[in-house]
Amino acid sequence: MNNPPKTKPTTPKKTTDKIVLGIDPGTNIMGYGVIHIRGREMHLLDMGVVRLDKLNDAALKLKHIFDHTTALVDKHLPDEFAIEAPFFGKNVQSMLKLGRAQGVAIAAALNRNVPITEYSPKKIKMSITGNGNASKEQVAAMLQNLLQIKEMPKYLDATDGLAAAVCHYFQHTGIAGAEKKYGGWSSFLNANPERKG
Repeated sequence: MNNPPKTKPTTPKKTTDKIVLGIDPGTNIMGYGVIHIRGREMHLLDMGVVRLDKLNDAALKLKHIFDHTTALVDKHLPDEFAIEAPFFGKNVQSMLKLGRAQGVAIAAALNRNVPITEYSPKKIKMSITGNGNASKEQVAAMLQNLLQIKEMPKYLDATDGLAAAVCHYFQHTGIAGAEKKYGGWSSFLNANPERKG
């Protein structure tokens, strides 16, 4: 009696299922985008801006950034958080304000135990368009095509926030490595000792 040939047991392929929140920090307008990754596919969940330009008090702006970022985390329950790192410019005051805005958004994510990753503006543009010097409009157009967005937002800060999330997805599918990744407060503070009180 012939025995049937032995076959290897098949194991199901691992699929990725996670939500990524991307933030483009700003002191006048903060952009955000949320994507759901299923396997190798991205789906847009949310995109928009938080207007801060009508607030005159700098501390109040930071509070709004913290509160709105926390609200976004609580609403979408992201598994990971991607944020655009401040670029180095000639205006020291602008860099300082932008760095504070970024730090507050990071604090909001870490306060909810969401791991964060920072990406430089050039890295995000390169990841989305293949050109590190691409314009905001070029980034927005590529995202519209990638995610089949029917109605584009009024402010490109929204697509900049979305770009951070999409860049994060691309970095973790083997295209390139992330720049800075933190799993919690301790790893963030160890990597940024100058931010300790």
